[in-house]
Amino acid sequence: MTTENSLLSETTLILFKPDAIRKNIVGKVLSRFQEEGFRIRGIKMMQLDHAILADHYSHIADKPFFPDIVAFMSSTPVIALALEGDNVISRVRDLLGPTDSKAAAPGTIRGDFGEDKMVNVCHASDSIEAATEELKRFFKDGEVFSL
Repeated sequence: MTTENSLLSETTLILFKPDAIRKNIVGKVLSRFQEEGFRIRGIKMMQLDHAILADHYSHIADKPFFPDIVAFMSSTPVIALALEGDNVISRVRDLLGPTDSKAAAPGTIRGDFGEDKMVNVCHASDSIEAATEELKRFFKDGEVFSL
């Protein structure tokens, strides 16, 4: 998604996972995104059910660990965030660090707050195409704003 302000501007989806909710670190992580100059375009708390999780994780639904992911991601509400900025998709992923928090460097979000491959603070879209689909999955029309 682009805006008239910049051809490099994108909007991505971030999901604050149950570990971020339980550890009460959403504000700390959100401030890191905002310090990078990213803009909030939509934010809401929601309880994920099996249907939305099966859709979101359809690429791994046949894996033996899929039920564990569903159980974890539905164990508390999550916070969905639409975040906009120049090259936001790759920059957010750099800020987060690798999916496996054990391999994430200190100073990255997952290195500072994550535990492993699943308990890793946030989900972030990995491409423009994924962001477009994921934003539609978690936000209804009119819930993502442009300023």
